[in-house]
Amino acid sequence: MTTEQAKKRKLIGTVVSDKMQKTRVVLVARLKKHPKYLKYYKASTKLKAHDEDNAYHTGDVVTIEETRPLSKEKRWKIIGKVEKNDAKRHPEQSEGSQQADNKQ
Repeated sequence: MTTEQAKKRKLIGTVVSDKMQKTRVVLVARLKKHPKYLKYYKASTKLKAHDEDNAYHTGDVVTIEETRPLSKEKRWKIIGKVEKNDAKRHPEQSEGSQQADNKQ
């Protein structure tokens, strides 16, 4: 038997809370299509992600990757910061970053 790793999901989101040690709350926004009316609408999810070095802070656009369960609610880890150019290429995934920029 071969033991192949399943491809891990990666998402782009904005850090909305950095108050916990080694944990960040990341807002992942996306566009969903309504099943009946076929109209697109914004939907978002807040995910807790592991940040070993406490390197990322509120407002940072980051890439997170699925991992094994690290705690009761934490199943993601932060891979790295997204450059400004990459965030513009994926506007539906970095919707939270635009909201943070508008507040400043």
